[in-house]
Amino acid sequence: MDKPGISAIIITFNEVSSIERCLSSLGGIADEIIVVDSYSEDFTKEICRKYNARFITHEFTGFMDQKNYSLTLASFDYILSLDADEALSPELHDSLAEVKNNLVADGYLFNRLGSFNGQWIRHSAWYPDRQLRLFKKDMGEWGTINVHEKFIMAAGCKIARLKGDLLHWPCNSVDDLSAKIRSYSEIAARELFKKGKRAMVFTPSIHYIWRLFLTYFLHFGFLDGRNGWIVCSQGAKSSYLKYSGLRKLHNGEINNKGN
Repeated sequence: MDKPGISAIIITFNEVSSIERCLSSLGGIADEIIVVDSYSEDFTKEICRKYNARFITHEFTGFMDQKNYSLTLASFDYILSLDADEALSPELHDSLAEVKNNLVADGYLFNRLGSFNGQWIRHSAWYPDRQLRLFKKDMGEWGTINVHEKFIMAAGCKIARLKGDLLHWPCNSVDDLSAKIRSYSEIAARELFKKGKRAMVFTPSIHYIWRLFLTYFLHFGFLDGRNGWIVCSQGAKSSYLKYSGLRKLHNGEINNKGN
């Protein structure tokens, strides 16, 4: 039988620059910390051990697979799932501490606030970017597609909202953001290909235009200034690359056997 409490789960690979910030934010919230690592070659393991985390190495076959595997390791019924480049804000920490002894919902949503070039991005697709990250492990599973995976709860589950932000540091520079977008877009294109999706000749451009209009104008990305433009334009580029990559896979221009 599951014990009352919260298992914090983090998947890692060479996270020495961010993992301590993540782990230190969990004090007083997590009754256990489980780190599922894809054979890091830096000091990620040593830092995790400082926080008495269970450190498990496991071959990486995709974000969804890794996160679903991590659920099987948890001792407690409720899971708090964080990425290594995330941390609880003080307000979110207080909200979790308040609700911890009275967990009545099956899942809990909270906003995620991302930082880019030293600036918190408070508009576009980056905020409020609501995330379901505290949930009963037997009430769903990680699904959709890799990179944009989310925990999908069973029908009829009770969902509540918590105050406070999940802080996120996804990248440190324009070059870093661009590199991630190229990598993630390729993965997303392969995921769509596996699902049998197709893209017409104009599909990439249509997605680029719509994503830019949606995030920069309708979601007020322009209010974040120059960094807002960079985030929105790079997000639009991500949509373009995903669907152009899908077309290339169907046309045999790139190998469809990639990970």
